[in-house]
Amino acid sequence: MAEETFDSMEENTTETFEVHYACLRCGTIVSNTELSRLPEIKCICGFRVFTKVRPPVVKTVKAI
Repeated sequence: MAEETFDSMEENTTETFEVHYACLRCGTIVSNTELSRLPEIKCICGFRVFTKVRPPVVKTVKAI
């Protein structure tokens, strides 16, 4: 019985993270799911170069 509940938990743990990209020319923000639906990776302005939008969180690493 414990194995059955563990197997069902493994199937439900598939997480999808929403990644956002910004067009380098016009700055339009597009999600990863919207880009995957299109036949080719292209912005509405026709440009094909995207940059990944990152959160404004700065990580501080302590020196040794």
